[in-house]
Amino acid sequence: MRERRTVDSSSSAADPSEGMGTLRLKREVGLISAVSLIAGTMIGSGIFMSPEWVLYHMGSPAGSLIIWASCGLLVMFGALSYAELGTIIKESGGDYIYILRNFGSLPAFLFAYTSIIVVRPASVAGISLSFAEYAVAPFYQGCSTPQVVVKCAAASCILLLTIINCLNVRLATAIMNIFTAAKLLVLLVIVIGGVVLLINGHTQSFQDAFQNTTAGIGPVGVAFYQGLWSYDGWNNLNFVTEELRKPEVNLPRAMMIAIPLVTCLYLLVNVSYFAALTPAELLSSGAVAISWGNKVLGSWVWVISLSVALSSFGSANGTFFSGGRVCYIASREGHMPDILSMAHVRCLTPSPALIFTSAMALIMIIPGNFSSIVNFFSFTAWLFYGTTIAGLLYLKIQKPELPRSYKVPIIIPIIVLIASVYLVLAPVIDQPQIEFLYVILFILSGIIVYFPLVHYKRHPQFLQRVTLHLQLLLEVAPTSKNTN
Repeated sequence: MRERRTVDSSSSAADPSEGMGTLRLKREVGLISAVSLIAGTMIGSGIFMSPEWVLYHMGSPAGSLIIWASCGLLVMFGALSYAELGTIIKESGGDYIYILRNFGSLPAFLFAYTSIIVVRPASVAGISLSFAEYAVAPFYQGCSTPQVVVKCAAASCILLLTIINCLNVRLATAIMNIFTAAKLLVLLVIVIGGVVLLINGHTQSFQDAFQNTTAGIGPVGVAFYQGLWSYDGWNNLNFVTEELRKPEVNLPRAMMIAIPLVTCLYLLVNVSYFAALTPAELLSSGAVAISWGNKVLGSWVWVISLSVALSSFGSANGTFFSGGRVCYIASREGHMPDILSMAHVRCLTPSPALIFTSAMALIMIIPGNFSSIVNFFSFTAWLFYGTTIAGLLYLKIQKPELPRSYKVPIIIPIIVLIASVYLVLAPVIDQPQIEFLYVILFILSGIIVYFPLVHYKRHPQFLQRVTLHLQLLLEVAPTSKNTN
């Protein structure tokens, strides 16, 4: 870790031949790839697994659909707010860089510390576990899949993603584009199947649809957690702003295309689930999409199983792509070891940061299960989303003169901030659990790390030698910003 570098952000995009001082990541992400990054990351395992848990906490089909629609609206408001932040602060890093510029070094470090060590790896691990469950299920028909097999398959997924993302940005974005198109096709199949069922009179789930609806603050908050897990990825584009072509145009445009599209699909898919399955059948289903396929597609249910696995893989790729950038940017700003801010001299990818994210995700797989990973991730994520949105309100009130190509009405970030506070506090107040205390203590433990290593720069003597050896081994070099 070191002092933050001062770099010339007005110079042109660099090639490795121009010298180590001007090495930087290329702007490889266009509008289509930007939409794919958002939609492709959002449409992962959640829509195939979370409906069961949303219904469990809400108690009724109508309550469940209201949660899915509300999640989409909240995410849209959040994305519009982040779009304005991205046009003011044109740097990669998402929440981290926005907190750093608005609130200073310590809050930003706490975000990076939590995100890099736990939140992002937990998200990658959770999606990879979902991929593994669906990928190996056909080989264990009629019996439960051994957990060691599931975890080995998840680990293989993470290692493959590491190789892809370290090799080439275009390869990673091409995979995102292909998998996004494939998963949109799968969701359309489910939607069309639901429409056919409704036409044929399968509407029993929608009779007395509000019966048994839960109204408690805590259950509704947890239902939001499970629904929002399926929308995770809505702010991924902000993590790669420096790699986005024309960010002042494509950042808000991509969000306005991707998020309404995904929200509409999610609502229609849930309607299709309720058309095919009764609430009791849906609650007893370990894999909602497979249960739907058994009823609607019959012997072709394997198509759904394969599609869900591929969808999860594509989502994991998008999460991994953006998650590695948090580590990379935090290191570039002096909050992580130097080696993590370097890029491969030929591939121009932040390979050390990606490798580190991969290692942390592999550790998360060992004890992980889907439900616990979702709740832990959602609690910490919305804690920092609220902090980031507070930064936007600060800029709108205190610095309205800052140039920006897009402005969101101030009421929208206020709504998102209130929702963030609710999502953080409601489950804690209604059903306090010791795990929430552990989360807060872990975040605060970053202060113990921050002052000696970042503020006072007391680094172990061997760290520089280790950095040098790793730099030679991985063929990486320091980089500069690309904010022009």
